[in-house]
Amino acid sequence: MTIYKYLKDHWLLLIGWLFFIGVTCFILWLSPDMVVNPSIIGYLVLLQGLFLLLFLTIDYSLKKRWWRSLDITEHPPSLQQYLGEASKSEEKLVQDYINGLLVEHQQGMQQAINNQQEQKDYIDSWVHEIKVPLAAVNLILQSIEDDIPEKKYYLVENELSKIDEYVEQVLYYARLDSFSRDYLIQEYSLKEIVQSVIRTQGNYFIQKNLRFSIEGDDQIVLTDAKWVAFIFKQLVSNAIKYTPAGGEITVTFSQTKEGAWLALKDSGIGIPKEDQRRVFDKGFTGENGRTSEQHSTGLGLYLAKSLADKLGHQLTMESVEGEGTTIYLLFPFLSYFNERR
Repeated sequence: MTIYKYLKDHWLLLIGWLFFIGVTCFILWLSPDMVVNPSIIGYLVLLQGLFLLLFLTIDYSLKKRWWRSLDITEHPPSLQQYLGEASKSEEKLVQDYINGLLVEHQQGMQQAINNQQEQKDYIDSWVHEIKVPLAAVNLILQSIEDDIPEKKYYLVENELSKIDEYVEQVLYYARLDSFSRDYLIQEYSLKEIVQSVIRTQGNYFIQKNLRFSIEGDDQIVLTDAKWVAFIFKQLVSNAIKYTPAGGEITVTFSQTKEGAWLALKDSGIGIPKEDQRRVFDKGFTGENGRTSEQHSTGLGLYLAKSLADKLGHQLTMESVEGEGTTIYLLFPFLSYFNERR
């Protein structure tokens, strides 16, 4: 706290001092045996002023250490650091109150973290448990494939695939915060990752008569195959969802000085210009998600973007309404990667 601010906060004391000076001069003036002249009043004001200055100086010096402990410009506030510089009863009262708030906040945060962890554990358990009946239903569906009409078979299969996709989204969403404990960076073939994902979406390509092609040379990238496969699956799912029957989806591999690129281009309905800056926002479905017959959760692209950022990749998009959308995934070169094999 500066001296100016200190004096400003003690304006009442200064007014009291001036009042005391006035009362003293008035009493001297009323005294019949006292001859009051300007020099006496001047000495009186000077003496009392020196006493006031001495008092303010000592008080300011004693409180300066306490104020310094509260100054956020010198010490950024931390919810983990308790106050301990108080020396006077008034300061200790404030210090105990602030420290009590910190303790209560930490206990509340710890309880929230514990509750959140319990919810994550339950979600992980639920996802793994639900996959068992889903797999069983798929097996049952395959066993009665010849007993039901082909159209109904594909409808049921599609709905089961959607359920499985939503379950995966829940699992990966729950793992966003614990991402650092669940990934392994290695060299992978980008083409193999893409092909493995496309095989899981084969039914949709067949049913919508979509053409799929891969262009460019395969790229070897440093990444986590499981997480990148999930990212690419979200991108492909969106491309299939918003590409009319008979359309085309193309994956292109390329390489620049920045790194290896994966470009996913579709001939779909495109994204309105006003929605393009928000497509990666959590829960955002946009005009296409509201008007399309396909249901959209608004989580697919959000998860893809979040996981790409955590992996150190860059996910961007370009789109022209009515012509299609291109999603770019950049795998930057890591010049510092010199791991011994």
